[in-house]
This record gives sequence, structure tokens and C-alpha cells, in this order.
Amino acid sequence: MRSVVQDSLIGKEIAGQFRVVERIGVGGMGAVYRAEQPEMNRSVAIKILHSKYLSRPDLVARFRREARAMSQLSHPNTARVFLYGQLEDGTCYFVMEYLRGKNLARTIREQGPMEPQRAIDIMVQVCGALEEAHRAGIIHRDLKPENIFLTNQGGIEDFPKVLDFGLAKVTEQQMRPGSLVLTRDGMVFGTPEFMSPEQAQGKPLDPRSDLYSLACIMYEMLTGKLPFEARRPMEYIKLHVDAQPRRLTECAPDRSFPRGLQEVLFKALAKDPDDRFGSAAEFAEALKGVARGRLRTAAMRAVPASDPGDRPADAAGEQAAGALPGTGRGGPANSKLPWIVFGVGVVLALGGLGAVLWTVLR
Repeated sequence: MRSVVQDSLIGKEIAGQFRVVERIGVGGMGAVYRAEQPEMNRSVAIKILHSKYLSRPDLVARFRREARAMSQLSHPNTARVFLYGQLEDGTCYFVMEYLRGKNLARTIREQGPMEPQRAIDIMVQVCGALEEAHRAGIIHRDLKPENIFLTNQGGIEDFPKVLDFGLAKVTEQQMRPGSLVLTRDGMVFGTPEFMSPEQAQGKPLDPRSDLYSLACIMYEMLTGKLPFEARRPMEYIKLHVDAQPRRLTECAPDRSFPRGLQEVLFKALAKDPDDRFGSAAEFAEALKGVARGRLRTAAMRAVPASDPGDRPADAAGEQAAGALPGTGRGGPANSKLPWIVFGVGVVLALGGLGAVLWTVLR
């Protein structure tokens, strides 16, 4: 049911330049409106915090943090924020770009699992947005399909936009004096289905936690299911901490996946952050390697051991990645090659010495 305050916004002007047209979404903390900006001849989205939450300093701080975090980012795959302010009654709002399309959750629900190449293309772009955020000291902390919006930009289909940095943790260097840290150590925030093991345990997070969440999202994009099967939030949290993810073919037995794709996902889904990719850029490069059929083995050394049935594919993958003879990574045949070369060299050397002695003795 719409509140009187929010309904009264339709037709109103905000900040002297935005005319509210319609409400396009509503959530637990507030609502999102489409507004027109006549001076710029464009539509914008205005996110407004419910006035009933103005007495909650923690939620107001979270809302401001989202606006501030997003305003610092300029990557094309991050939704842009133009302005932050308050209405006459104190209601907080921020103005962001208006997106046409649908989020990943709705896309998967309506279209089913994606073809691997499509999923890779989308995820590589999302990794680009996160790489910029992480370099700026911003960790998203609540990545899920609902927070990745697919739109058309410049004629490019499946152009993802990362949304909702409401739980973003900003490093101390980025925080202003007096800022309220909502995500204190020992407190769990986020969405259980896509939460990293360390986040589920309330431990300190770094960018690699976002990579784990991305891998969960991509798993669902590929199979239509999550890496773990559970019914309750606490069950998901326990599985993230203790269980190994299901194989892709277990969730989607009728689908085929490129060689190395499962290994890349399992690396990003490692329980220990040290066993994951070191950055979103590394994750993206590994995905590109899968798409090209040339997975870089150096980036995959920390991948958990695969099932016996995967070993032939793994060996073939290493060969495709250009494993050099004699490095110990190419199998028994390669390990014998240096000795063969050595033996040929000895024979040639002895032959040459014999020819010299024969000439002298003549």
C-alpha cells in the first residue's frame, strides 16, 4: 500500500529540476521513482528513503553511504548517481540514471539458464565495474542477481549495471570523520544465498568476498540453480561455510559447459579467500581464457582438486594453455623429452670427436 508521503511526490518537483512522473519500484527501505529533467531532456530515477526511517541513524547512514559510494564510481557498468539531498520534511533521496531493462533475477526467471558465452560476457563486464570499486576501497557486500541490471547502452545488448551499494564498506581512508560504520566485525549483513563464508561468519571482508558472491550469481546464470540446495537462510549460511558446491552438470545434466569453466567458478567459490582469484580483473581474465579455449594454468594453481572424471579434460586444458615440454606439467611423455635430446647430443659429440681423431691419425 502506498504511503501518503510517497504518493504526494508524483507531479512534484525535486531540487528545482526533477519532476516526479511515476513510482517504478518499492523496497523495504524506500521507493524508486521515474522523473523528468526538462533542462537535460532526459529521464532519471530518484531513490527515496521511507520517512519513517528518518529516526534510524543507522539506516540513514546506510542510504547516504550508497549514494556516496556510487557517486565516486565512473565505470560504465556501474549505475551513475548525479545528486544527493533531502526534501523539506527531511526525507533523504538521491538521483541516479534511469535504466530500461530488467535485472538478472527476472531475466533468469523468465528465460531460464543462459548460454555460457552470454553469461561470461555479462560477468566480465560486471568484474570491470567491481575492479574500479575495489581499487577505490569500496566492497559491495550484497551482490545478487537483483543488483545486476541488464540494459541496452549505445546499441549494446546485455549491458550490465551494478546497483545498490547500500551495504558497501568503505575503507578508513574513504570514510569522513563521524561516519557510522554499519558493517562492524561480528555482524552479518547481506543475502544468505550469495554470501561468502567469511561474511557468513561475520569476519572482516576484502574484495575477494565479492568475487565469491559473483561466482554464486554466475552459477545460477548457467544452471538456473544455486551452488547449494537449502530452504532456510541459516541453512545457506552453514553450507557456504562447510559444504562444497555442486558440480554444474549435477544441477544441469542436459547442458554442456566449456572446458575449464567449472574450475574457474570453483576457484572463485573457494572457502579460503587466499585460494580465490586475487582481484576481479583476474577473475575476468580467467573467464576470457575459458571463452577463448585457452585457460591460463598459472591463474588456476589454487583450484581445488577436481573429481576423477574431470582429469582428462584438465590435462587437455593445460595442453591448450601452452604447457611447455619439460616443465613437469605436460605428462610422462614430456618428462622424457629432455633425456632424449641429451642422448642425441652425446652421440653427435662423440661422432664429431671420432672424426677429428681419424683425420689426425691419417
